[in-house]
Amino acid sequence: MKNGFEIKVWTPPRILAIGYAVCILIGTLLLMLPVAHRSGEGLSFLNAFFTATSATCVTGLVVVDTGTFFSTFGQVVIMCLIQIGGLGFMTVATLFALVFRRRISLRERLVLQEAMNQGDMEGIVRLIKKVIYYSFAIELIAACLFTLRLMADFPLVQAMYYGVFHAVSLFNNAGFDLFGHYSSFTRYVSDPAINLISMALIILGGLGFVVLSDLIEYRKKRKLSLHSKAVLWMTSILLVGGFILVFAFEFTNIRTIGSLSWDGKFWGSLFQSVTTRTAGANTLDLTQLRQATLLLTIILMFIGGSPGSTAGGVKTTTILLIIGAVISMVKGKEDVVLFYFRINKDRIYKALTITVFSLSLVIVATMILTMTEATGFINVLFEATSAFGTVGLSLGLTPNLSTPGKLVICLLMFAGRVGMITLVYALAPKQGKELYRYPEGKIMIG
Repeated sequence: MKNGFEIKVWTPPRILAIGYAVCILIGTLLLMLPVAHRSGEGLSFLNAFFTATSATCVTGLVVVDTGTFFSTFGQVVIMCLIQIGGLGFMTVATLFALVFRRRISLRERLVLQEAMNQGDMEGIVRLIKKVIYYSFAIELIAACLFTLRLMADFPLVQAMYYGVFHAVSLFNNAGFDLFGHYSSFTRYVSDPAINLISMALIILGGLGFVVLSDLIEYRKKRKLSLHSKAVLWMTSILLVGGFILVFAFEFTNIRTIGSLSWDGKFWGSLFQSVTTRTAGANTLDLTQLRQATLLLTIILMFIGGSPGSTAGGVKTTTILLIIGAVISMVKGKEDVVLFYFRINKDRIYKALTITVFSLSLVIVATMILTMTEATGFINVLFEATSAFGTVGLSLGLTPNLSTPGKLVICLLMFAGRVGMITLVYALAPKQGKELYRYPEGKIMIG
């Protein structure tokens, strides 16, 4: 009876949710230490909790400036939280288990399966090894490239430190930066090197480790899985479409790209499209963007990256399945077909469930924030969507949030990182299949 009770209580979704919560709590305590701040003064519990949540949930929203407020110790704590949150605490735990040659138990494999959004446990440890290898390799290469470029602006040691921090932050789609005064990457809006390295990290981190593995092994296998095809196709459409629309909307806006050269217009528009993959870094002053661009950004932030990645949002494949279902309904077809494969209806139902839950959460949170924060509706909606999508972009509201507002944003970030379905199952585990069916009924629609 005791074992049965433990199995029901410690389900994989609950272990994931509790694991992230424990990481946030440890990070909060570390960031409250006086040694974590340049001034040597302690940070309040709520602000430390907000920062730890933002870092662990790889969001990037900040109530105090990371580059000027925190000491090197505090910044390293934030970087470690970003790495743990991006890879997943179970992936990091598996890394230590592999280093010390400890066997991965069945329960741990089940949790890893849930964390990586895999359909079964077959090859899960092998996938985790790839995740660790690919992540550290990409971050190391990017850190070296960043260092080479930043040496022109900073002393060597500082350039190396900045290179490592921003490589970890951007690959994990976190959005934290050390340039100070909430400026993010605005000083590098027209810099090809910074733009290319940053966008490559954001895109690679947002594709998902399964897709990265497929791409790396393509030369040997000469084929891509259906999941990888769907992710690459949808990601390409969102990136190109976002770039074209941002370029068109902001072309004559002299407060953003209107006053820049053609190169600056190109890099500024492209980076703005890429960073909505839940990265959080920005090269344009977001407060000066036109309303149409802000609405576009909100939509792209809500969609986010892809499953099994460091990104948040409802995910690209979720939206693709819903679009496929709509097209099938319009054409009068019974099945949803993508790339000559029929999609199981369970996948469609799950996509609809995730979208409805996520949209409902953002709407409710926005309603609450409109009552607690003295600012415009678009600012509140932007902040709520950014938090849920673990993006980290802000119109300047974050540092001025009220206490209830900070708690709401923390909840959104946590839900966005853990995942809506995982969070729902953690709070109320799914029931087994019913042994009976009700009679069919009809309701008029439209």
